[in-house]
Amino acid sequence: MAHFAKLGAGNIVLTVEVVSNDVATTEQAGVDFLNNLYNTRDVWKQTSYNTFKGEHILGGTPFRKNYAGVGYTYDQTRNAFIPPKPYPSWILNEETCLWEAPIALPDTENKYNWNEETKQWDLNE
Repeated sequence: MAHFAKLGAGNIVLTVEVVSNDVATTEQAGVDFLNNLYNTRDVWKQTSYNTFKGEHILGGTPFRKNYAGVGYTYDQTRNAFIPPKPYPSWILNEETCLWEAPIALPDTENKYNWNEETKQWDLNE
């Protein structure tokens, strides 16, 4: 199955639809099918269900860095889907197109929450 993200204003993902591989033989064929189905001229971008952090989880070719989700942004320059930024201090990892805290999460079995005010990880008690 092929997955397509419908883009709205600011290239924000509004929804993700599934199209049969028999229909979506190319990205454009999938886009045309969806626009004909809904009688629209929406902007759709294909997304890979098996791509995460710029890697294909089944060993295939990664596609657009991450599987698109509602609220993600399609970045045309990077040709990537990027999730919403969770905190203002977090930094985009250009390799994975995921957001990372400015300091690493402690490598322990404990659970932590990000504290944006102090810019550190607080032990979840």
